Amino acid sequence: MNEMAGGKATDQRKKDQRNWRLATRMVRGATNRSQHGETSEAIFLNSGFCYDNAEAAEARFKNEAPGFVYSRYENPTVQMFEQRMALIEGAEAARGTASGMAAVNAALTCQLKAGDELVSSRAVFGSIAYIVNDLLPRFGVKTTMVDGTDLAQWEKAITPRTKVVFLETPANPTLEVIDIEAVAKLAHRHGARLVIDNVFATPVLQKPLQLGADIVVYSATKHIDGQGRCLGGVVLGPKSFIEDELSPYLRHTGPALSPFNAWVLLKGLETLELRVARHVENAAKVADALAAHKNVVKVLYPGRADHPQHALALRQMQAGSNMVAFCPKGGKEGAFRFLNALNLIDISNNLGDSKSLITHPGTTTHQRLSAEEKARLGITEDLLRMSVGLEDAQDLIEDLVQALDKLS
Repeated sequence: MNEMAGGKATDQRKKDQRNWRLATRMVRGATNRSQHGETSEAIFLNSGFCYDNAEAAEARFKNEAPGFVYSRYENPTVQMFEQRMALIEGAEAARGTASGMAAVNAALTCQLKAGDELVSSRAVFGSIAYIVNDLLPRFGVKTTMVDGTDLAQWEKAITPRTKVVFLETPANPTLEVIDIEAVAKLAHRHGARLVIDNVFATPVLQKPLQLGADIVVYSATKHIDGQGRCLGGVVLGPKSFIEDELSPYLRHTGPALSPFNAWVLLKGLETLELRVARHVENAAKVADALAAHKNVVKVLYPGRADHPQHALALRQMQAGSNMVAFCPKGGKEGAFRFLNALNLIDISNNLGDSKSLITHPGTTTHQRLSAEEKARLGITEDLLRMSVGLEDAQDLIEDLVQALDKLS
């Protein structure tokens, strides 16, 4: 990246940023100031770029000279977001995308071709299940789904023919926690890459690359924006993968991140660590309150000792995240009665927002799955998924309790 307002101070800052701690990286990492010396990052809301002469244009298109060509390829504001995310994640490189699903699709499709094999955990977001089970097989990619918590299934499914291994942990919507380090070792034994969807944990609470993963993807729409304003995604990994495999795919298929959205996401990163801490604090209180209520059948929260993979969550996560799954009494009817009785918490399929949001996965995010597959994943008719926000925890608990009380 070319510094538009350079000098010795800027060069030294670029050298120092790798030694900055997380909070500093989130606020100042990869800042690229124009000649005007603005404090807040500039928005380069343009599609194209000009060249001093024909020779300069030729050199840029041949990658023989630095500079920007077209915002579908790269853009100064988007590049700042990408480089800051790479600093935060501890990755060599990153590329932004138009949405989280664009990031997942690109991370998988750019490295798979007919005859390759993909192994994925079964508990994934509904749209990811569509890519794995419906879309990729159309193009000759063999896909196998396994129970992510069963290492024996991973070991059996991953073979020398496996090109990519994919999982999300904690998983959507049941908050299943998968052993990243163990799966990474199984994948690498056969030369496969491990791709992790880390959106529920955020880059604050979990570092998949440090646990052996090769590639990490995020829906930046969620916690990174954190205020329900815009869509975005990002893929992070080795520089060779990002430049040689992912970038050409993105360049020619076009899921480009809007410069304006990239600027919003940069602003979100400045407060991400602070917000996640409050999210987690609230979620832990909400999970305990739900578990204590007589009209709640089950609570799933990685930060609680009764979560099936609690010990693993403690080992590979900094905290239990802001996501809580639970089942009120009364089946689907009881779940709907509860949802409709809420006064403060919004019914929405989004998550990672400053506002607390709750959804019924079986009829929204995972409605495409068959009844058999839902049952296998634990997506029961009474399961609800709550994204705990930044409100006062006691107000959230009071709203939950009054709605649960109505089930009596």
